[in-house]
Amino acid sequence: MSLIFCPECGHEVSANAVACPNCGRPLVAPEPTVVVRRNQAGFPPWGIPAIIGAVVLLGLLMFFLFRGSNDDSNVNIALRANANRGTNVPATRTDISPSEPSTVSVPPTSSEPVMPPSGIPPTTSVPGTSTAPPTVPDRGTAVIQAKVVDRRGNPQPARSAKFYLLDQDPETILSSANVQPIEGNTLTSSLGLAAVFPDRFSDFQRAAMRAISAHSKYSGTTDSSGQAKVAGVAPKEYYLFCIFRVGHGFAMWDSPVTITPGDNLLDLSPQPVTDINDTSGE
Repeated sequence: MSLIFCPECGHEVSANAVACPNCGRPLVAPEPTVVVRRNQAGFPPWGIPAIIGAVVLLGLLMFFLFRGSNDDSNVNIALRANANRGTNVPATRTDISPSEPSTVSVPPTSSEPVMPPSGIPPTTSVPGTSTAPPTVPDRGTAVIQAKVVDRRGNPQPARSAKFYLLDQDPETILSSANVQPIEGNTLTSSLGLAAVFPDRFSDFQRAAMRAISAHSKYSGTTDSSGQAKVAGVAPKEYYLFCIFRVGHGFAMWDSPVTITPGDNLLDLSPQPVTDINDTSGE
């Protein structure tokens, strides 16, 4: 049996002794205890790489999903803008591949007006419910109804009688034109004589009718019923004049009248016939 010295007290001790019998110091060093620490949650060592790979894969998947959603949104915005600028028919995408789901923008169904791109509210034309005001004529029409009284006292239509609307009375017109009456007669009776005997008093008749025609603004001739219609007359006051031959006599109208816009019925009183006796022997 081999002996060793105790490192503590120097006493000889058997090499197989566990401790020094003299001082009690341990002589054989205890074997080290190896403690293996395990994960309290039981997580395997390969879990960390798997988690990293899953995070990367999820990030790629989210990237592609958001990118596709943004493309569809842009297409929808473009479709709405085209529909607002043009008609109400939804636009159709032509740049979508067969594998992509097509997206159609549905026009709004609410009653609120859709604002155009410029921001100006649309204008709606509402048909008018009121009628246009009637047009007021600025000219007048003179409807002349003339009759004469025959020898029996019966009124008869004055056929083919020419009426004038003058700007002055006939006697003033003839005096201003220096038309001299027929000898022994007034200007009025001279007009009657010249109407009944135009060949005998042709000089006076030509001079008198030339002066009257120069002051005539409008004229009209009666029909078989004794009616004459003069249209387009400017509204104002005139002198209505007519010298009309009836057999060996004449009838004359000479009176002021006022013409207003629209129709003016001039229903003249039946005019008696003034007979002229021919004393010349012809």
